[in-house]
Amino acid sequence: MNAWLAFSRGIDAISVWLGRWLSWLILVTVLISAANATVRKLFDYSSNAYLEVQWYLFSLTFLIGAGYTLLRNEHVRIDIISAKFSPRTRNWIDIIGIIFFLFPMCGIIAWLSWPLLEDAWVRNEVSSNAGGLIIWPARLMVPVGFVLLILQGVSELIKRIAYLNGVIPDPMEKHAGKSSEEELAEEIARARDAAAGAKP
Repeated sequence: MNAWLAFSRGIDAISVWLGRWLSWLILVTVLISAANATVRKLFDYSSNAYLEVQWYLFSLTFLIGAGYTLLRNEHVRIDIISAKFSPRTRNWIDIIGIIFFLFPMCGIIAWLSWPLLEDAWVRNEVSSNAGGLIIWPARLMVPVGFVLLILQGVSELIKRIAYLNGVIPDPMEKHAGKSSEEELAEEIARARDAAAGAKP
């Protein structure tokens, strides 16, 4: 079990690293959106590329960050019902859900999205909007995101089994630390302080 838990910790580390970097994309998306709106109002100029890059970044955040959300136990649940069950029952429900719902759903979507990615790559498909972006990076996000979600699902499955065997505490306890928004705000403050300290 210890080797499996070490493997789970490795997956978790990847998800945390991705989640922290992807959280910055929300800020980048907001800045691009604000700049696009400002330029459109002041100079009566806009481009579909500016709009589409926002969609790309937003999609990247949610698709690639889905594993991080699963790790943090922040995905949507019917807590009113699940709160009535014992921790062991909740973990058994999660095991069944991961094996029979999460894995098949992610596998099917990743499998079906691959031909669309290949087609966009081969044809060098471009958005139908004037001045739009190439399509294949957006299509690439789908299989990569769902494969990463499968990987995090493996980690969660290992932790549920370890808990049921009495090896680790309940992995389904809600994250008691800072929220993702609070962590991002702290990262921004640290970056600002570091930049201010670097100035002569």
